[in-house]
Amino acid sequence: MTSDTAKPIIGLIGTGVMGKSMAGHFIHAGYEVHVYTRTKAKAQELLEMGANWQDTPGALAQKCQVIMTMVGFPKDVEDIYFGHDGILTQAEPGSFLIDLTTSSPSLAKRIYDEALTRQLFALDAPVSGGDIGAREARLSIMVGGARDVYEQMLPIFQKIGTNIVHQGEAGAGQHTKMCNQIAIASNMMGVVEALVYAKKAGLNPTTVLQSIETGAAGSWSLSNLGPRMIADNFAPGFYVKHFIKDMKIALQSAEEMKVELPGLTLAKSLYEQLAAMGEEESGTQALYKLIDK
Repeated sequence: MTSDTAKPIIGLIGTGVMGKSMAGHFIHAGYEVHVYTRTKAKAQELLEMGANWQDTPGALAQKCQVIMTMVGFPKDVEDIYFGHDGILTQAEPGSFLIDLTTSSPSLAKRIYDEALTRQLFALDAPVSGGDIGAREARLSIMVGGARDVYEQMLPIFQKIGTNIVHQGEAGAGQHTKMCNQIAIASNMMGVVEALVYAKKAGLNPTTVLQSIETGAAGSWSLSNLGPRMIADNFAPGFYVKHFIKDMKIALQSAEEMKVELPGLTLAKSLYEQLAAMGEEESGTQALYKLIDK
């Protein structure tokens, strides 16, 4: 890996389906990259590419000017930031903290407020685009936090995404991601039902997909996950368990705002049935299994 002293040292906590690709893009762009994940074996490929391993989130935070997190659940985010040897107590003043996890808007605000008291700069920046978007560095990134901090971090965001929008104050990125997940939830039900209907009607689902994906029914899920459903490919680009987590956060936030979301409520109940079938670790397109009976 080449070194460039003009570039900040980047730390990435979480090297799963999406985090691994993100770290790889930073390495290829010439950044010094440090990584931590709970299972070191998951980071092995990145270490072979030139990433540096750190044993704890705190140790990573001490060595990096930009600390990015991409983990599973809000509790994981809370532990990594506020826990013993966590980011907030170990990061050097002036460091930038970017949470890419889809998490709670209220937690994002807590991190932002605590960071300010420690002369740290926090952004909530959840992403959308799944494994494909992460691999091809064309994620959609929704950012909450101070505008000037966003502008300083924009060159880094541009290494992993193409649609990068500052949405407002702390928590606004997470609220925007909830809008994204709400739209996807009902859309996924429609995609699954359309392809199951095509199959039961004796049509060729692949040619049906060719006809409908470029018309008014077109969507990212139809074009990218429809073919996987047809091929019985249910490997995770985004886990069922994480989608259920997102829907719970969205419904909790909606309840706080006194907003009813019947489509999301139905989608969550269907995905919980799917999880009960043992499909928690499958991709979200596995909803097809529940409907195709």
